[in-house]
Amino acid sequence: MEDILEKLTIAVKRGKADKNSPYPPDMKGQEGADELTAEALKMGFTAEEVLQKALVKGMHLIGEDFSAGKAFVPEMLMAAKAMKAAMKHIEPFFKSGSVKQKGTVILGTVQGDLHDIGKNLLGMMVEGAGWKVVDLGADTPFEKFKGALEEHPGAIVGMSALLTTTMVNMKGITEKIKAMNPDTIVMVGGAPLSQEFCDQIGADFYSPDPQGATEFLDGLVQSS
Repeated sequence: MEDILEKLTIAVKRGKADKNSPYPPDMKGQEGADELTAEALKMGFTAEEVLQKALVKGMHLIGEDFSAGKAFVPEMLMAAKAMKAAMKHIEPFFKSGSVKQKGTVILGTVQGDLHDIGKNLLGMMVEGAGWKVVDLGADTPFEKFKGALEEHPGAIVGMSALLTTTMVNMKGITEKIKAMNPDTIVMVGGAPLSQEFCDQIGADFYSPDPQGATEFLDGLVQSS
């Protein structure tokens, strides 16, 4: 019976969204994350079991490969697509309250920056790990973060930037968020960033990849 969860883990890690998906070529014609998730739930596995023992595990494995340089952005995007195909079966359980979300994460690419692949990857991984994600999109000014924080008190904020010319905008936004509530946790990420920059602007956490940010968030839950 556990075999189906192992198959689902592999489907997510390899980016096999559904049976009709041509990717990856060596899994052509096989059931994907969509069918396997529906099947696991019909077999009696709870949504929580499917989420934690298969979906989160699959995203964690591809995240580890990405961090180690064994997988790249295209593979991450395909895994995220498979995760999304599976999550449509899990989301009703979030809404009904039978699966409890760990908290809320507000994500946005910083003002002036239109690059959103990194943010989107993080959003999919964080959602797959059991968090509610509020995605504010690209070119996000402080006012949007402020509105989202007012709507979701206690949420964690994640900002990304791909350009050295736009990452400087993180400083002002972080300062204003901290002025609203000093306890609000602010995460930052993006190609030109560093731990030193994170410290300089007063943010709470920096990671060079989505896996590190997901692990940081889950660590917050475990320590609370």
